[in-house]
Amino acid sequence: MNPQQIFGLQFVLSLFVGTLLARWYVWPVLVTVPVRRALIPLLFVHATRYIGLVFLVPTVVPPGLPAAFAKPAAYGDLLTGLLAIVALLALRNDWPGALPLAWLVNIVGVIDLLNALFEGLRHGVSLGAAYYIPTVAVPVLLITHAMMFGLLGRRRP
Repeated sequence: MNPQQIFGLQFVLSLFVGTLLARWYVWPVLVTVPVRRALIPLLFVHATRYIGLVFLVPTVVPPGLPAAFAKPAAYGDLLTGLLAIVALLALRNDWPGALPLAWLVNIVGVIDLLNALFEGLRHGVSLGAAYYIPTVAVPVLLITHAMMFGLLGRRRP
């Protein structure tokens, strides 16, 4: 297998295994609690997206990582992480705009991930030590985004 095939296989397998875990163990619990409370553990996953700043660290990523990929990916992750932290505080403290803020986190976060995936493929980036981010973290982020959209879109009695 070549590196691109290995990358693709790892991404798909992470997405598959993560989906099984979410579907079988996480989702059944989340749908039993109020939406405002169910969103909190999912937002904690996104609150750690400051880790994406690693795309700007020269000792972690290979020299010549295209700025067209690195900067939007890093700062998009940072923005999403900061928004997630604010949304966590808003939900935990029952602030009035908490649910719209959770929507904002989700929309900004998905756009960031899709843009990074597109730019990464477009530029054929090599991520060096940051390889774990798209093969392990991004599938989990996509799954939790889908779960948040599911929770936010549910009809509430």
